[in-house]
Amino acid sequence: MAKRRVVIMGAAGRDFHNFNCLFRDNPEVEVVAFTATQIPDIEGRVYPPSLAGKLYPKGIPIFPESDLEKLVREKAIDDVWFSYSDVPHQYVMDKGSHVIAWGANFGVCSVQRTMIASTKPVIAICAVRTGVGKSQTTRYVSRILKAMGKRVVAIRHPMPYGDLAMQACQRFETYADLDTHECTIEEREEYEPHIDNGFVVYAGVDYEMILREAEKEADVILWDGGNNDTPFYKPDLHVTLVDPHRPGHELTYYPGESNFLMADLLIINKVQTADPVKVEEVLENCKRSNPKARTIKCASKITVDKPELIKGKRALVVEDGPTLTHGGMTYGAGWFAAKSAGASEIVDAKPYAVGTIAATYQKYPNSGAILPAMGYSGQQIADLEATINATPCDVVVEGTPIDLTRILKTNKPIAEVTYELEEIEPGVIEAMVRKVVK
Repeated sequence: MAKRRVVIMGAAGRDFHNFNCLFRDNPEVEVVAFTATQIPDIEGRVYPPSLAGKLYPKGIPIFPESDLEKLVREKAIDDVWFSYSDVPHQYVMDKGSHVIAWGANFGVCSVQRTMIASTKPVIAICAVRTGVGKSQTTRYVSRILKAMGKRVVAIRHPMPYGDLAMQACQRFETYADLDTHECTIEEREEYEPHIDNGFVVYAGVDYEMILREAEKEADVILWDGGNNDTPFYKPDLHVTLVDPHRPGHELTYYPGESNFLMADLLIINKVQTADPVKVEEVLENCKRSNPKARTIKCASKITVDKPELIKGKRALVVEDGPTLTHGGMTYGAGWFAAKSAGASEIVDAKPYAVGTIAATYQKYPNSGAILPAMGYSGQQIADLEATINATPCDVVVEGTPIDLTRILKTNKPIAEVTYELEEIEPGVIEAMVRKVVK
């Protein structure tokens, strides 16, 4: 029987994991290509033979998603598998409708068949949208486990934007490890908080290999999800964050709704800055769609290290890039911090944006007057620095979870913002953690 010819639509993460789990050693399938979108400059590479396996001695090419129709028609593709996250359901089916019209089947992969079982307890922190507070929740849970005397290893959702073969299995314990691996701003935002907490964090491409290495030094595996993607490992406790600033998105975004339906614990976060009516709307959706889950409310406690730099001053607010781009937000913790500290003005950086930062504003106009900390490449980092330095302001309010001064040289003082999870009903999260971690 002829092999089924397949294209996997992705964004350098879930697509590779789906391939590794479902297709790598499958003689009945030929994966002709990956396509890539969402992340700048990740197409034009090859999924290397060392990761693709013996069936692909030349590796698998990665094309821009704009080439999908050409691939389907010219390569006689049988099946197209959608394999990236944080998009509306309408978006997924729009892609599916085009693929079907071009003559191929269209599908999404099973969550259960792409979750690897661990020999250690797994706690998964996921979300219905990016930017809802996964990282602060992961830090909160890690501190609970540390107080229990457990060795915790965090495994982060993939962000392999460089040499894929070299990034198959990465281990980060110190800031020097981040420098050695030439981590992007996006990677540092996710890895540095774990290092600051004294924990090792793994990431990469081959998540079976990563898990087996992590198990050697862990009592508990903490899955730190990306975007609103589902876990790569079978969780003993599945925690999902829900955002009252975006009510209804828990029901209308892929694959966040799957996290919403599978969760053991639903956390409605950021309730202190959200409209109470929207908080109640989200709470009702939780009760109706996943009544078996425990649902709690939490606050995202925002603090500034130097509020005196902000009061009465013109502030440029820099926020986490993905939250403002495909996350669709127009503000974040930095914006709230600047307002609370008494900034006289939030300065709009758009007129002063250069290069790739200007292009980001054009593609994602929802970013508004806030500057997204884009740093997927050296060029983006340089353009971010140039944009900050060109913007006429008195202070930079940094709402990212890292110290940008380690990467950028700015001509303005910086006030750093931190945000931590705070339970409205203390003790619930710890009690649920203790149930699965003996």
